[in-house]
Amino acid sequence: MAINVVEEAKRCLQCKVPMCRKGCPISTNIPEMNRLFLEFKKDEAGKMLFDNNPLSAICSLVCNHEKQCEGNCVLGRKSSPVHVSSIENYISDAYLDHLNLQREDDKKQRVAIIGGGPAGITISVILAQRGYDVTIFESRDKIGGVLRYGIPEFRLPKTVLDRYEERLKKLGIKIRPHTVVGYALTIDDLERDGYEAIFIGTGVWRPKKLGIKGESLGNVHFAIDYLANPDVYDLGKRVVIIGAGNSAMDVARTATRKGVSEVYVFCRRGHAAASVRELEYAEADGVQILYGYRPDEFTDNGVLYKIATMDEEDNVLEMSEQKFFEADSIVVAASQGAMNRIVSTTKGIETNEKGLLNTDEKGSTSRPGIFSAGDVVNGARTVVEAVRYSKDVAEAMDEYLKAKREEKENANEDEEVKAS
Repeated sequence: MAINVVEEAKRCLQCKVPMCRKGCPISTNIPEMNRLFLEFKKDEAGKMLFDNNPLSAICSLVCNHEKQCEGNCVLGRKSSPVHVSSIENYISDAYLDHLNLQREDDKKQRVAIIGGGPAGITISVILAQRGYDVTIFESRDKIGGVLRYGIPEFRLPKTVLDRYEERLKKLGIKIRPHTVVGYALTIDDLERDGYEAIFIGTGVWRPKKLGIKGESLGNVHFAIDYLANPDVYDLGKRVVIIGAGNSAMDVARTATRKGVSEVYVFCRRGHAAASVRELEYAEADGVQILYGYRPDEFTDNGVLYKIATMDEEDNVLEMSEQKFFEADSIVVAASQGAMNRIVSTTKGIETNEKGLLNTDEKGSTSRPGIFSAGDVVNGARTVVEAVRYSKDVAEAMDEYLKAKREEKENANEDEEVKAS
């Protein structure tokens, strides 16, 4: 590895009040991880990381570390922070091969997980370990959701997700690929077949359009579609990407690897929304970021745009005359919204004005027994946020299923009393 993880772990100050842990959305015990690792207890450290975050091996690769754990390391105030992500990945990746999850006694209760993304995987692991009969309904050929179909291979190798899928199957989790709930099968069908709790983790796969002229032209594409399978696209040699978040950087860096010689990113504001690390990688790959560039219209051979002059708070001070930017293709990376397949075929599930599912703090939707978490509730967020919230939802589902068991047991006792 480029980073000497042992030397990095030795740099940890073992702070009594670890700011790195406070900066982590899922409160990973980073000092404890480093301590166990240096005491040659790598598997123990791996177990601690997995128990806290079942997607630790993935988050160590894709988290925005400079704003979270590493960005809060006290060493970063005067020098460089401990490279937490490299240490966590070294430990978690090795532990994934040794992972031997155990199931509690069979609860004899079925649980349906709709969507095999970060939230769905997390809840599947937790509930399967507790003895529930878990089935994942995955709309694509493999699980992973945005991890597999929205993050490029060079940031997250697909082999990591394949290893996760193997561990899920060994835990007794069933996976139905190419099964879209809301088409042939509905929520009502699942409940009819004995699924006592259902989790919806379908993510946000509907691209948000800009609403400007030319978005339906043949040379205009959406980022979420492109990232799902970039090999089927012919973008030409000169590409413009609209948007400046991490998805835009993923598209830009992927395009350079697929033979595009000139890649430009139109950033509406004076700064990019992407993480500093991803922005630096994109620039290192030859991507040019154009700040203040605002598209007005897409054409068959480029973009009509204006340039905004802004102050430090991104207030527009002046707009230029309309200009033309030549491009073979245009990719719109302006976030995503939720599909409505399940909601449109199911009664009693409420959504907000954005089409996202309404839930309480425990992930319960407006229909009893139906839970949800992740991007389909909160909009496009980070992987680690989805995992953190999903852990709470898994607990709520466990409590709900326990109450259902007790209800059945009481009903059976009443029947026995009547019979006697």
